[in-house]
Amino acid sequence: MKKILNHLLLEKTLTKEEAKNIIYNLYKGKIKHSQVIAMVTIYNMRNPTIEEIIGFQHALMELCVPIDLTDFHSVDIVGTGGDGKNTFNISTLACFIVAGTGEKVIKHGNFGFSSSTGSSNILNRLGYIFTSKEDKLRKQLDKVGFCYLHAPLFHPVLNIVSDTRKELGIRTLFNILGPLLNPGIPKNQLLGVNNLELARMYYYVYQNTNNNYAIIHSLDGYDEITLTSDIKCYSTIGEKFYTIEELGKRKIHPKELKGGKNTEENTQIFMNILSGKGSEAQNEVVLTNATFALSLINKDSLETNYEKAKFSLKSGKAKNILKKLLEL
Repeated sequence: MKKILNHLLLEKTLTKEEAKNIIYNLYKGKIKHSQVIAMVTIYNMRNPTIEEIIGFQHALMELCVPIDLTDFHSVDIVGTGGDGKNTFNISTLACFIVAGTGEKVIKHGNFGFSSSTGSSNILNRLGYIFTSKEDKLRKQLDKVGFCYLHAPLFHPVLNIVSDTRKELGIRTLFNILGPLLNPGIPKNQLLGVNNLELARMYYYVYQNTNNNYAIIHSLDGYDEITLTSDIKCYSTIGEKFYTIEELGKRKIHPKELKGGKNTEENTQIFMNILSGKGSEAQNEVVLTNATFALSLINKDSLETNYEKAKFSLKSGKAKNILKKLLEL
């Protein structure tokens, strides 16, 4: 590892195989805590190359606890995190809204490391029991339309580096990799990325897969559609630029999307929105993200899918998904 670190410090890059070997050595316990910190610090000073991303991703997926949910026509809505914007949990709320329309959602997530509250923090506080048992997850998808894959249960390497990520408290290489690692391999993915260069890299990676995807980036640095700025979208049909006006929305001020100071406050915001008590800005943002995810699944227009998402939230169907999930 010392040789690799020296190589990276000279501003050189890794081959796909070298990147894979780093992950395997992490898994085998051959890399020290201090060396992990050094590595992620280097990648905070530059984005990984496409070859490095693919190498890291392939190794992590090869070491992943296997699970087969591929017979479900499902979607995941996920962001890199680490944008430093401290928003409430937009993508997780959008997942429940999508499930409330009758679609299947396989959500992959983790505790917050670069933010105060990740999707795992919210669901854990609400009483959801994380599991890696395929039969239980399949039952949740069948009966409820939603299941949740807590990353450390499926990715041993992510479990190994969790203390390091917690200690650092900033975005790391693993934020970049997270959206690429859903063990359920959903057929559809709405991926949020916090910078344009990385969005283009994701686009290159996904062009060589069979996934149906849309990679979204709000141009003011959010890894979700926030309606605080215009949006760049890369998908199977190419690149598209959406203005806020084209989407028929008003521009939202960032302070309207602020999250809480801790998991308790963020869970309260989450439940307020899911219970139909969210502000206009909060509702519009989660509905817009849900709309884009639905359009990946069913190919209907954004207008039609917005109405489906709106009904899911306003009728209580989205909240009922959470209720049924916790009761199952």
